[in-house]
Amino acid sequence: MQNNELFEGIDHNQSVTQRYLGLSLQKFFILFFIISALGVYIGVLLYGTNSLEVLVGIEEYENYLQDEIIRLKNENASLQKEYFELKEISAN
Repeated sequence: MQNNELFEGIDHNQSVTQRYLGLSLQKFFILFFIISALGVYIGVLLYGTNSLEVLVGIEEYENYLQDEIIRLKNENASLQKEYFELKEISAN
């Protein structure tokens, strides 16, 4: 008798989402779309090609700057050597 009483309480006119989730079919699809879109957006934001391209670009720029520092130090040493040689010649 109890099983029959439980089944009598179920409205068979309700959709599956209303019976199991308490949402109308329209609200379920809207909620599903919002959650899916948010998931895709966060995935692209964190793991997308844009993030990877920016990271690779920054690493390449860092390498370029390191090479530029070395080049400028060498050029500075050469110019200082030339300056002191010229200063020594003019002092004599």
